[in-house]
Amino acid sequence: MTEEALAFGNFRLIPARRLLLEADKPLRLGSRALDILIALVERAGELVDKDELIARAWPGTFVEEANLRVHVGALRKVLGDGRSGHRYISNVPGRGYCFVASVTRVQQGQSPDAAAPGPRHTDNLPAPLTRMIGRSDSISILAGQLQQRRFVTIVGPGGIGKTTVALAAAETVVDSYEHRACFLDVASLTDPLLMPSALASALGNLNLSGDPVHSLIAFLRDKEMLLVLDSCERVVEAAAALAEEILKRAPRVHLLATSREPLRAEGEHVHRLPPLAVPPSSLGLTANNALTFSAVQLFVERAAAKLDGFELSDANAPVVADICRRLDGIALAIELAAGRVDAFGVEGVAARLDDRFRLLTLGRRTALPRHRTLRATLDWSSELLPESERLVLRRLAVFAGAFTLESASAVAAGTDFAPLDVVELVVNLVAKSLVTADVGGAVVHYRLLETTRAYALDHLTKSGELEPTARRHAEYYRGLFERAEAEWEATSEWLAVYLSQIDNMRAALDWAFSPSGDTKIGVALTVAAVPVWFQLSLMDECRSRVEHALATFDPEVSHRTRGNMKLFAALATAMVFTNRGAQSEILAAWISALEIAEGLDDTDYQLRALWGLWLARSNNGEHRVALALAERFRDTAEKSTEPTDLLVGDRMIGFSLQLLGDQPNARRHIERMLSRYVGPVHRSHIIRFHFDQRVMARTALAEILWLQ
Repeated sequence: MTEEALAFGNFRLIPARRLLLEADKPLRLGSRALDILIALVERAGELVDKDELIARAWPGTFVEEANLRVHVGALRKVLGDGRSGHRYISNVPGRGYCFVASVTRVQQGQSPDAAAPGPRHTDNLPAPLTRMIGRSDSISILAGQLQQRRFVTIVGPGGIGKTTVALAAAETVVDSYEHRACFLDVASLTDPLLMPSALASALGNLNLSGDPVHSLIAFLRDKEMLLVLDSCERVVEAAAALAEEILKRAPRVHLLATSREPLRAEGEHVHRLPPLAVPPSSLGLTANNALTFSAVQLFVERAAAKLDGFELSDANAPVVADICRRLDGIALAIELAAGRVDAFGVEGVAARLDDRFRLLTLGRRTALPRHRTLRATLDWSSELLPESERLVLRRLAVFAGAFTLESASAVAAGTDFAPLDVVELVVNLVAKSLVTADVGGAVVHYRLLETTRAYALDHLTKSGELEPTARRHAEYYRGLFERAEAEWEATSEWLAVYLSQIDNMRAALDWAFSPSGDTKIGVALTVAAVPVWFQLSLMDECRSRVEHALATFDPEVSHRTRGNMKLFAALATAMVFTNRGAQSEILAAWISALEIAEGLDDTDYQLRALWGLWLARSNNGEHRVALALAERFRDTAEKSTEPTDLLVGDRMIGFSLQLLGDQPNARRHIERMLSRYVGPVHRSHIIRFHFDQRVMARTALAEILWLQ
């Protein structure tokens, strides 16, 4: 009996039997790599489009182009493409591939031996049940790393998709290993000592001697294969020890592990898996724009699978994007949220995210128990922590947004921990993917993912530690923003430091003015935060926070304090800039600030209040009253340590005279101010007097000269 073979180089390809021979020796190729090779060889010399090759190897399945590239790379390795001058497969960038070697069709007899190519090595990689979204870059990187390094660990928080990515990466490279791959779910092990036996069982090597590690290594020593060890965090030390033994004594075995923390084994390369991409918070987000982000793609696909006819629209795209952001791009959380769209709708899911652990509960019945609910995923991580790390994680939940090691030490330390202990424990939590670190700036900032924070905050509340921890948090930020007020000279460095902490300042204020809080801390923090609100032009927030602080004072008690003086001045300024508040309210606030400043002999705030009163009277057309206030300002400025204050008084007088029609005297005051004025090194006068004084003087002078 004869059959047709395609001969090239030292190889013969028999499509009917899906067999590749090298000098009559059968070669091991995966089914997809073989499909690609047959498609190329049958059309030797022609360009075969990449989409056609993908459809041939993965019929009816969507896969990323990276999978095709990796399988072609495995084919080239098997064929020895490029070695000894032999060329077989050529790439046409952006289009496809071409088989460039000479191919001859031959007829050959089929021998009994040839009909049976020998035992085919298989693998036990679990087949994906759903399409993977948004991980093509990670898979390409991992495929390359596995070729260059023998041991890679995918690290990330629970639910981020480590197992999914590991299996996809393994499927991508498996054809390049003679003995393919073996998968072991390490999470099922409760006893670390059972790990060698479990791996041996997964490999089909059940003949273990008294030393299971020795038997396992003996079995692996001559194998070329990939071992995938999934969810190693429960037995991380045993996994690290076994990995090192395999690397040392089985030279052709590669390892791909997943864990919530690095194994810290010799030869390990750590790949931290990022969250899925989420859209930034912005106005006018359309459905088309939102669908360019993998987190939204995942939500839409899973929601459509649960609710027939679900589509992303321009109307609901911002809501879906917000859900994905609040879930930090964590794949499992997004899938669980999408699974509740049939019951609550998109807006209903978004509204219930504050109670996310009650909402995100209906995972697949066949999923691992730790993946069926969001709480179960975090319970799994928490149970693996020593008590000291659980305690610090709970306390870190009071931070809203980013925090530093300094702030963590001040807030999480107590009678049970010294600040240096907290630093070490935070570092451990970073390694275990429960705290994220941003190392891109001069100061490293840390944060908890919102889902982790909600979980830890719930446990902090149940432990009875919320109030003392929140008090330490508020006291720390009161001190931090009091430093900001003292150093407030509005440099870019100043803004960078305090802008990053504004969410924590808001959280501290919310606690301080809550029924269980401390209004004294709240008032002091409100006063200290005013320069930050002004620098960021957050005038509405400033006004509402200051009004809240002033409302806490007992009217029967005198409050003629420096803090109150600053609050009244801030309130008046904020009302002017937000156009909220009657003229009488603005005047009353400035008068209160001026009276307290005079009682405290505070020249700076006397000038601020006189400026505010002058501006209010000028805007109201009361120019003679305004002129008197400007002259009073200039007299008070005689006591100021800031030489430009006296010249600001000249500018105010000149402006009032101009409006009263006395252009010659107005011009004299303005020109004297401009001839002597030297702008401050810092821009503090913008906060004190709202505008650039030289610009305002030149504007007034131009008008005077035009009128004259």
